[in-house]
Parts: sequence; C-alpha cells; structure tokens
Amino acid sequence: MSTGLVSVAYVVASVLFILSLGGLSNQESARRGNLYGVAGILIALVATMASVSDSGLVAIVIAVLVGASIGIAIANKVEMTQMPQLVALLHSFVGLAAVLVGFTGYIDPLIHSTGAEHTIKLVEVFVGIFIGAITFTGSLVACGKLDGRIDSKALTLPGRHLMNLAAIAVSILLGAWFLGTESMALGILALVLMTIVAAVLGIHLIMAIGGADMPVVVSMLNSYSGWAAASIGFMLGNDLLIVTGALVGSSGAILSYIMCKAMNRSFISVILGGFGQTSSSSASADPDDRTALEASADEVCEELRNADSVIIVPGYGMAVAQAQSGVSDMTKLLRERGVDVRFGIHPVAGRLPGHMNVLLAEAHVPYDIVLEMDEINEDFPTTDVVLVIGANDTVNPAAAEDPGSPIAGMPVLEVWKARQVVILKRGMATGYSGVENPLFFKDNARMLFGDAKDSIDKLVSGLRD
Repeated sequence: MSTGLVSVAYVVASVLFILSLGGLSNQESARRGNLYGVAGILIALVATMASVSDSGLVAIVIAVLVGASIGIAIANKVEMTQMPQLVALLHSFVGLAAVLVGFTGYIDPLIHSTGAEHTIKLVEVFVGIFIGAITFTGSLVACGKLDGRIDSKALTLPGRHLMNLAAIAVSILLGAWFLGTESMALGILALVLMTIVAAVLGIHLIMAIGGADMPVVVSMLNSYSGWAAASIGFMLGNDLLIVTGALVGSSGAILSYIMCKAMNRSFISVILGGFGQTSSSSASADPDDRTALEASADEVCEELRNADSVIIVPGYGMAVAQAQSGVSDMTKLLRERGVDVRFGIHPVAGRLPGHMNVLLAEAHVPYDIVLEMDEINEDFPTTDVVLVIGANDTVNPAAAEDPGSPIAGMPVLEVWKARQVVILKRGMATGYSGVENPLFFKDNARMLFGDAKDSIDKLVSGLRD
C-alpha cells in the first residue's frame, strides 16, 4: 500500500476514534460508539500491515494473532465485576509498550537525525519511557488494589511528597545526563536508571491513594496510557498513534477532572494521595451507643407495595453479587403496579467510571429512568422508599454532616432525606474508603442483611405473590 493510502486510512481511523468517543458519551449511542472504535482499530491494523515489508509482515501477523487470542480468552473469562482491574491491567501493557519502544527507538532508531531534531527525538524517548514506566507499575498497583490483592488503604509514608519530588529531580538530572552524553552505553545506563526511578515512583504514587479514589485513579491511568501512546507515535513517526494517544490522554484527563469535581476534590490532591486514611469524628464515637434496625424481606416488600415512588441506588455490592438482573425484574414488577421507579447513579459508584450504568444496561433497565446524582438528588425528600444496594461511600451522610470526616464536602446521594431507606448489605462493614457510614443508624433506615442477589430474589418473589 502506498504512503498516501496509508495516510488516508489513518485519517479515517482517527475520525472513527473521535466518533467512538462521542458515541460513548451516553448510553443510547454507546453500542454504536463501540462499533466505531472496533472499525477504527481494524482499519489501522490493516493499513499498518499493508505498509510493511514481507519479512516484517509475518512477525506482525503472528503478534496480532497471539494478542487477539489472549484478548478473546480474557474477554470470555472475566466477569463484569472484574472489569475495573482488567482495565487497569491493560493500561499497564500500554505503559510497558512505551518503555520497550523507547529503548528500541534509542538503540536502533527508524529515522536517524542530527542537530536539534536529534535532541527532540532524545527528549521524546526519555519522556515516553518516563511516562510509560510510571503507567506500567502504577497500573499494576491499581489492579492489585481493585482485585483485593493489595490493601486498599492509602500508604502514607513520612515525607512522601519530598520522596516524590526527589524522584522527579533525580529523573531530570538523569535526563540532562542522557541528553549530554554521546556514548550509547552511558545513554542506555541513564535510561535504565531513570526507568527504575520512574517505576518506583509509579508504585509509590498509587500506593498513596486510598480505595475511594480508585475510579479516579483508573481514569487518570487511562490518561497516562494515552500520553504514553502519543509518545510512541512521536518516536515512530506514526500520526495515528499521536492522534489516538492525544484523544485517550485528553479524554482521560477530562474525565478525571469531572470525577474529582463530583467528589469535591482537587485533581492534585488525588494524585498526591492520602484519601481515607483518617477516621471521621463520627467514627470515633462508641458504636455501642447506636443501633442499626433490621428489616425482613417481607417487611420491605410491604413497603414497596405501598410506595408511590421508589429510587434504587446501586453500588459495587450489586456488581459483586451480580444482582442486576433481579433488580431489573423487580423494577418491571413495581412499574406494572404503577410505582414510579428510578435509579440514582453517583459519578464514582463502583470501581470504574460508568460501572453501574453498564451493569444496568446489560440487565435491560430503561435508559430514561437511570439518572445521575445531580438530576435526582432534589427528589429524595418526596420519595417513599430508597433501596441502597451495596453502595456505601456514595450515600454517606458524613460527607454533608460531619466536617471532620475524610469525605467532608464530597457530594453524595442524599438518600437519608427519603421517608424510608432500606440498605441491602452483607454486614455493617465500612466502604472502600474505610469511613464509617452513619446512614445505617438513621431513624428512617433499615438494614436488609444478606447477599444482594438473594435479597433481591426474595423481594421479587414477594412482589409476585
């Protein structure tokens, strides 16, 4: 394929990627957005394979077949509840690719340059490896935290900010050494040392971020992986990688900002970590002084039958129990009875941006009754019953009522303002942030203990009788 046709194919792929992002902006067009993305990837792969020599084509085809086989196997095996950690793991692959391509581009560059152009190429190599190393190790730590293999609490080492600054300063000095040396051996040594420093920095940065910020972290790492891909594009002279990396990097950064705003947090504070490491003032009170009231499935069924309006607030517990299908069945039964049923979704519900929306769409819950926090918060005071299914931090009244809480000021779904609140949980454990939830002890709150799927199945059975 000629260079001109390859360029045209890359432009078409870039347009499809932009349309894909646009389609993913809402539930109704998300399926179409995914199809645009798949089409763009296929066009990019075909154009790339058509532009290489016969000897290189064999290696690319083998790599594509192996990668596709692994991807299909993972996609068939991974549950929706494991999707956040899978996304974090895939981000690490992008970071590792940036590191490997950076070293390769330095040792055996595709295009030899001189003068200022050569200096720019070296900067691209250095920055690409630096971002890639941080993305690689940081994503692995995020994956471990999301999967429960690493403690979700923030690791707050003494002087951690100074340690981060020292790592950045050392990396800058290594960069100056790298740019100033003409020896290939010394240049590789500088890159290796910088890669080690950046890798440790990536581990420390994410270890210092608490579990409640993990949705933002996943989005942030998505942005990092995008900029790493863009740096690969500059190194390889590939316009499509530059455009795609910039799209992913900028969209991830914008999403991180939106989510931080929804949590009343600054992006810098999330990056620096430390969220959820302290206890709220309410949590310091003697828990024996308060009693959580328990309800039975029959009592909750009776409340739902007599209700005119119901709001369902799903959380990660619903995802873990895979209760979304039962929730959909319950919604249909209530709507057939004339009950106004809606869903309230917090921007950081679950472990991944849009996690709850995807689960509900998978269960065929109508899009028009799934509302965001800002759309539904003012309706809680006029709501008869709120069902909180596995959510915790996103419905914690301490955010609004306890100035000493680590989540003070974070916008939450104000479910406690409804006439009756029913919380479906396995027990009285705190949320992912480790902050105790006073909602459990409110006078209008009742606990329905047990596995969310089993509890929902009992409610569905009761409503059918």
